[in-house]
Amino acid sequence: MRVTGLVVMVVAGLWFGGCRSATTPAQSPPQSQPAAQPEPGLLQLAPAVTPARPETPMVTVQEGDGEISLFDGQTLGQWKATDFGGQGDVAVKDGAIHMAMGSYMTGITWTGPVVRMDYEITLEAMRVEGHDFFCGLTFPVGEKPCTLVLGGWGGSLCGLSSIDSFDASENETTKMMSFENGKWYRVRLRVVPDRIQAWLDDEDLVDVDITGKTLSIRLEVEESQPLGIATWNTAGAVRNIKLKKLADEAQ
Repeated sequence: MRVTGLVVMVVAGLWFGGCRSATTPAQSPPQSQPAAQPEPGLLQLAPAVTPARPETPMVTVQEGDGEISLFDGQTLGQWKATDFGGQGDVAVKDGAIHMAMGSYMTGITWTGPVVRMDYEITLEAMRVEGHDFFCGLTFPVGEKPCTLVLGGWGGSLCGLSSIDSFDASENETTKMMSFENGKWYRVRLRVVPDRIQAWLDDEDLVDVDITGKTLSIRLEVEESQPLGIATWNTAGAVRNIKLKKLADEAQ
């Protein structure tokens, strides 16, 4: 009995000792770390919202005496330089829009509202340098375009391009005129459903019945549509560009 009791004591000691050595001491649970806070300065680094740039205001045309001014004498306003390719510079100087001589054509195109019928356009044009047309005025006749040419084909030819596919050099509007460089000429164009008329310094230049005729423009001036002014191998200038809607007056 004493031996048996001793054996039991030894076995019990070994069992408890083994359990103690195998048991991992209880550890305190890891303390949760506070969430990282951004440094004070970082709060100021958030991207600022850039306010939208105000759009460039469109120049408001001025009205008076039934006319609408399309050029204020100071800025291009709603005119833009026409991208013909190889064009010269376009700039406003001394109250006029100057179109420098380019490789072929230089001009301006109107980007504002367009009147397509029953209207008159008046302007002053000058050949500054060169020997070809200094005012190729492309204008709408309803949904069709046409061009009034001043001083083309070597410097003196005037007329409309084109009527029934014939340009200003070969239709009933062909006229030869002499022009001086450095001189302003008054131009007036009138468009009504059955007729196109034009005057130069108050002298008759064009008066053609367009009933049943097909109007078009030459390929070179397509970028002038719907309303534009261009030069060919010539430096030119225009000023006092105005439009009158004929529906506003007794015709």
